[in-house]
This record gives sequence, C-alpha cells and structure tokens, in this order.
Amino acid sequence: MPKRDIVLVIHDGVQALDVAGPLDVFSAANGFLAEDDQYRCLLVARENEPVRCSNGMWMIPDLTFDTAERRFDTVLVAGGPSLPQRAEDDAMSDWLRRFATQASRYGSICNGTFALGHAGLLDGRTVTTHWICSAELAARFPNTRVEHDRIYARDDRLVTSAGVTAGIDLSLALVAEDHGADVSLACAKGLVVVAQRQGGQSQFSPLLLPGETITPIAKVKAYVMENIGEAFPVERLAEIAGVSPRSIARMFVRELDMTPHEFVENIRIDHARNLLEATDLVAKAVAFDCGFASPDQMRSAFQRRLGVTPLRYRESFRALA
Repeated sequence: MPKRDIVLVIHDGVQALDVAGPLDVFSAANGFLAEDDQYRCLLVARENEPVRCSNGMWMIPDLTFDTAERRFDTVLVAGGPSLPQRAEDDAMSDWLRRFATQASRYGSICNGTFALGHAGLLDGRTVTTHWICSAELAARFPNTRVEHDRIYARDDRLVTSAGVTAGIDLSLALVAEDHGADVSLACAKGLVVVAQRQGGQSQFSPLLLPGETITPIAKVKAYVMENIGEAFPVERLAEIAGVSPRSIARMFVRELDMTPHEFVENIRIDHARNLLEATDLVAKAVAFDCGFASPDQMRSAFQRRLGVTPLRYRESFRALA
C-alpha cells in the first residue's frame, strides 16, 4: 500500500495540464521509489461522473466529496480558465475546510487558489497564482498576501503554484522535499523539463509589447533588464518612461501592484539568481553586477523575498545540478 496519497480536486472546466502535469511528476517519481514508499494519485470531484476539462477532454474521478472523508497526505485544487469568475462551490468549500486542512500539505495549482479563498483558507497567508488573475485574487481576498512573480510559494503547510505548467515545478519541489533532490532531478530529466526554473513568471506576462504598442512600464522593464547595474531612483525610471515621477509610481501600483523600488529589486534578484545558478562568481561580484550597493543589501533582499540567503540559494540549486 503506497504511503503518500496525493489528491487532485477537479471540477467542470478544469485545466487538463493542472491535473496531468503534477500527476505525471508523482507517477515518474514512483519509478525510483520502493513500492511501500510510492505515491498514490487520486482525483476527487463533487459527483461520481466524468468531468469535462476546458480543452474538451474528460476525466473520471476516483472519489467524491462524500466518499473522500479521510486524511490524505497532500491535497491540491486544480485550476481552470473560468474558475475565478465562478460562484463559490459550497460542497467543495466544505470538503476543503474539513479535509484539506488535515493533510500534511494542501494547496492549489494555478487559479485553484480561488477555491481555497472561498473556503477561507487564505486569510493571513502568502500565496501565488497565475499572473493573469493575481491582481483579482488579491482584490477578492484582501487578507491574503499574493506574490505576483513566484513560480510557486510555500507558507507552512500551504503550497501554491503559478499558472498551468508551474504545477510541474511545484510537484518537483514536493518530490525533492519527500525523497531528495536526486529523485526530483531524475523525474525532471525523464519528463524533459527544467528541474528548477530560473526567474519568476513575469517573464511570461505581456509587459513587453511590439512596435507602437509598447507601454511606459514596458520601456522601463526593458531598460532596467539591459542595464541592471545602474542606480534607478524613481526620477530615473520616470525619465526612461517619459512621464513624471508621480505618474510612474502610480502606474506601477496600478498595473503591477508594486512600487518602483520593489520592481527594480525583483529584477535585481532574478538576475542574481541566474548568476548564482549558472556561474561561480563570488557573492560580492554578483551583488555589484546586479546593482546592489553591497553583498549585505543583496542578502537582505534575498531573505525578504525568497526566505534564503544567496549562499543557501546557490547550494540548493547546485544540489539539483
């Protein structure tokens, strides 16, 4: 009997990759594990009927909310394109409150965070979700801290991922947590995916637009990324964008839900992460290359945003290399 039950909560209109991606990771991991330490993956839905995915395919649940009344190791709610606009599913919310919170880990893939929010499981917690609906999630559940640029996030037992394929990243991280980096890396190689994706999900969002449609924010982002070692007070960012300092500050808060300082710091951190992962540069060189005033400033930024020091981050990445 497998030791770890992994439950994916599905619903009408579920995103197929939100389910198939994580299940393929856990299934791949089983190939490297002893039989009594393997994962058992289960789909749970409101009713014992096939569920239609957003791409038209069907999924058949293993259990219903009425028959899944026991403790599981991990419970994850899969997302779906229409989920943020839907009314609360009372049966799902009730089941999540009763049984997801009993699990060793619980959380969501993509915008499955909205289901957790309806169930009251996001208050006071730090989460991430698909970039396209992260601002809406923050507005809908104001007591939740939404990290808009994370591939996945962990807050104690609560785990959440960004959009769609980020569920694979989260699942690989959970496998590494359960069975070590070597097993996670072997799964990633078998699935032909990156074991630890570099950067945040902002690299996939449409801030940079072609031709005449480029926005002031996009101009700033492009310039900062190309000239990361420079100093960027708000007056300099306003000059690059061609607007006033007051206007650029308002634009950042309105469009990205962050201050100009937070925006620049995030880009510096992502650049530093890439250098720590791909080079042997000492921390001081990395800090100055990325525009930090000192290694101590970089360390403080890493601990504030990622919860680890640059050295620990490099050690963790090298463990997967």
